[in-house]
Amino acid sequence: MSIISLLLPAVTWLCSLQTLLVAVVVIMTSLLYMWRPSSAKGLPPGPTGLPLVGNLFSMNKDDPVVYQEWAKKYGDVFTVYAFGTPRVILNGFSPIREALVTNADVFSSRSPVPVVASDQNAKGLLHEPYTPRYKEHKKFTMGALRDFGVGKRSMEGKILEEAQALSDIIANKDNQPFCISLLLKNATCNVICSLVFGSRYGYDDVKGQELLQRIQQIFTTKSLHFLPFFFPVARVIPSLKKGSEAHLNNQRKLTEHIREEIAKHKETFDPNDIGDFVDAFLLEAKKREGDENSTFTEEQHIAIVRQLFLAGTDTTATTLHWAVLFMILHPDIQLKVQQEIDSVLGPNQEPSMEHRSQMPYTEATLSEISRMAATVPLAPHHCTSNDVSFRGHHIPKDTRVDVNIWSVMYDPQIWPEPNKFDPTRFLDDSGKFLRREEMIMFSMGESETF
Repeated sequence: MSIISLLLPAVTWLCSLQTLLVAVVVIMTSLLYMWRPSSAKGLPPGPTGLPLVGNLFSMNKDDPVVYQEWAKKYGDVFTVYAFGTPRVILNGFSPIREALVTNADVFSSRSPVPVVASDQNAKGLLHEPYTPRYKEHKKFTMGALRDFGVGKRSMEGKILEEAQALSDIIANKDNQPFCISLLLKNATCNVICSLVFGSRYGYDDVKGQELLQRIQQIFTTKSLHFLPFFFPVARVIPSLKKGSEAHLNNQRKLTEHIREEIAKHKETFDPNDIGDFVDAFLLEAKKREGDENSTFTEEQHIAIVRQLFLAGTDTTATTLHWAVLFMILHPDIQLKVQQEIDSVLGPNQEPSMEHRSQMPYTEATLSEISRMAATVPLAPHHCTSNDVSFRGHHIPKDTRVDVNIWSVMYDPQIWPEPNKFDPTRFLDDSGKFLRREEMIMFSMGESETF
């Protein structure tokens, strides 16, 4: 047998494999340039994506930074795709303000998402479309929170109590190294507990630690683990199935915790003694008993409370964590802040909201921390409630809209040298605190839920 006859099958196999690979490349390349979703007509142009997955592989946990870079090429308003579904991305203060304030009635809705509740209508506020139901619950929630001290002096007692507890815990470390991250999350979670449940947990309380653990685990869920919620076929991949089930379990555990607290409040409920947010919701629900159209259900109650914890605990603690880091990195600024606080409070006086106007440099420093931390770089996604013509483009009803807050906080046209920590950005020529409308921490207009 000749050597050629021996090698021929291998050569044939390699040629076949090569032909297959070439065919795949040709097909993928053709699709890459020919494929355009039917929904693309009239939408703002954006980066070319792959068939089916779109721009998914170009997007990751650094989406806000990627979007800011793409805006330099495609403009402040462009479209990306994921699994054939378009997302309109808004970058920069002017487009965001135009959409969420000038056209709030169109851009303030939400896309439908699966919720962890027996009642799929119990979307709380974060996932509720821009409807009369949303407006009703937002008005109630914001009113109740104000009644229990948010933005008022009555809230100071709760915060000061928690600040003292945190200070005592740190003092007991006796100069030993420790991680402050968990302590800050514990403290912020307790402030929300005081507001919502009317009481706080001790730092070693098992129930309090379980609550905090659930919140932490929900926030650390990987993006890929949400795929099975939208594409059930993804559950065939073991890692995605396991991750999505773990997320659901944490959501259920958090829901059970809240349901238990609501049950306790029902047992001791006194309409003449409303002491916290849970009591306030129970009172409102009681007023509507017999109304078959009432939306003040227990599942909606749980959804709103769950979102208060998820929206407040991690964001506030993360901002405080950044504050500690920036003060360590900038001891000169830390010294100025400390000197201003000492000059106003002295050695024994407790801080109060009434002292705020007397500490312009401290407030400017806190604003700069919030700007650079950009704790919520992408606002909770929005959705158009109607077809709209926006900046020369046609955006259909029910189109997802992502608001890139990072692009505002790190816009060099608004903040020269945006990566430089500089509290004087928020001071006028006379040293007074300067409020900047570009400081949009979570969102703008009607969409700024919390």
